[in-house]
This record gives sequence, structure tokens and C-alpha cells, in this order.
Amino acid sequence: MKRNISFKSVCSVFIIVAISIMLLNISLATEGEEAQKITEEPVTQESTQEEGTYYVSETSNLKLVPLINATNMLQVNESTKVQVTNNMNGWAYIEVEGTNTRGWIRKDALKSEAQKQAEDAERARQEAEAQRKAQEEADKTAPALKKLYVQKDVVNLRKENNQTSEVLKGLQKNTEVDVLAEDSEWDKCRVDGIVGYISKQYLSDKKVEEPTARSAKARSEVPEVPLKDIAASGQGSDVVSFAKSLVGCKYVHGGTTPERGFDCSGLTSYVYSRFGVSLPHSSSSQRNCGVAVDRSQLAPGDLVCYSGHVAIYIGGGQVVHASTPKTGVCITTIEKAKPGCLIGFRRVL
Repeated sequence: MKRNISFKSVCSVFIIVAISIMLLNISLATEGEEAQKITEEPVTQESTQEEGTYYVSETSNLKLVPLINATNMLQVNESTKVQVTNNMNGWAYIEVEGTNTRGWIRKDALKSEAQKQAEDAERARQEAEAQRKAQEEADKTAPALKKLYVQKDVVNLRKENNQTSEVLKGLQKNTEVDVLAEDSEWDKCRVDGIVGYISKQYLSDKKVEEPTARSAKARSEVPEVPLKDIAASGQGSDVVSFAKSLVGCKYVHGGTTPERGFDCSGLTSYVYSRFGVSLPHSSSSQRNCGVAVDRSQLAPGDLVCYSGHVAIYIGGGQVVHASTPKTGVCITTIEKAKPGCLIGFRRVL
């Protein structure tokens, strides 16, 4: 009896296995027919993804047919270059470049050449920015090659090694700077923890000798003489740079310093004093200083005079001036500095 039962059990298992194999073969045959139908008869269904070159955005499986549970043919790694030849229902039919392998992959696992270029550019920008910040941090504590001194009344510490680069800080004569690196025209310098570039022509290993108190007193006793008819001074651009460095200072009536604040003539007298020009602290008095120039001859560094106001011309039809308590020292056009009150222009350098 036990042998008969055992034999029947074996037979039952055999029958079940045979049926499973038969069903599996039927499933594979159906899948293969479906794959052949899909690959040999391209679908013409409308799609937003065009044919052409794409890149795999994330490691994905290549499918025999465009079904999530379909057989995996190959694992395609991120950034692999592929050619899309057909697509349907969120799937793209691709050929992996450099191989004869073809199959289906989800569209959202692909990115276009333009997308890849944009991502590569952004990645490069982020890496460059990270390197720049790391270099800035290193420069703050890097040992100086040598120490030099500013040789002019106002010299700009610039962000890059060219004359049009952003001004980081205006430096006065005899300011000590740490030189971190050198080239033929510019020195990379550190001043008060700020790192930038200074033209070599404005630096020296020795301070500029300042006049003694006695000579300064004697000079102050020499009466000023009216300036003759002169051309625009080469110092005009330096005056403009220094004046622009004061933008943002507050407006205070009677003010003559950055710490306290400025009024209009206090700003102009403060700026020009750095270039050896003494101006009275009065906008009406400054209208008589220097020589008159026509608007057609206006140059950066000239005074722009209004009724009850004065400003410094910086070029491009603009002036820098101590305007009002609300705006402080700011930049506007000549006409907007004090509308309807323009009187004339004076050259004092």
C-alpha cells in the first residue's frame, strides 16, 4: 500500500512540473512574438521624444519589450551614449553605441545632448567656484612673498588682474600689502584679509616720504592762485575710482568724512583733498574754483555745479554726489542729481 501511494505522489509531481514547463514555454514564445512584432513593425504612435542621440541619465535595464516586467537584456550604465530610433508609451527603443545591442528603456532614464551639455557646464562652473573659494581661504593665511607699499594717493585693489575688473577696496598712499604672487604686470596682494590684484607700477618696497610738519605749514601759507586754462588731468580716473568707493556713505549736513557722513560739498572737498586740491566747504564757492569747461569738453573728475549743490562727473553722463539723507552718497545722471538747477562745469585738477 505504501509503495502505491509513493508512486502516485511521484507521478503527481511529474505532471505538475511538466505543466509548468509547458506554460513557461508558451509565455516565452508569446513574449518573443511580441518583441518581434514591436521591433520589426515600428510603432508610429505620436511621441514628444525625437529620434537621435541621447545619454542614459541613470543606470537602467534594457528590456526585450516595453513592459516593466519584461525580460532584462542588459544593464546600461549612466552616461552611456545611445541612439533612439523609436518610442511608445513612455518607452524608447535604443541602440547602445558601439554595440549591436538594441532594446527598450524608459524615456525618463534618458537625457538629450543639450541637457547633458548644460549639466556638464553647470558641474564645471560649480567645481570652478569651489576651487576659487578654496583658493580664497588658502590665500587668507598663505605666507607673503614680500611686503610692498602703495605709491599713489588712491590705488584700487581689483578682483581680477585687469583695469576694468571690479574694485574690491581703495587703498591710500603707503598702505602696506602682502604680495602672494607676481606676474609681469600685476601682483596678487592681500590687504586686511581681502585678496585681489594691484598693478605693479603702483607698488614699491619703500614708503613715499611724507612732507614734514614744517614744510606742510609753509606750503599752507602760500596763497592759492587761480588755475589757468588746462586740459583734462590724467588723475581724473583715479578721482572717479576713489569717489565711487564712497558710494553708500550716509548723508549728513556739514559732514566731511566717511565715518561721520557727507554733504555735497563735504564729499567733493574730501575727495579732491586726496589729490592735493583744496576746495572750500561750500557748493557756491566751489563754482568759482578751477576753470570753466563746456559740457562737450567734460571729463571724468570734473565738478558739476548746480544751484545749491555740487557733484563729481564720472563719465557716461553720470555723477557721484552726496544727495539726500534718504539716498546718501549715490550715482545718478547729471540731470537727475538736481533737476532744473544745473549751472556749469569746473575743472580743478
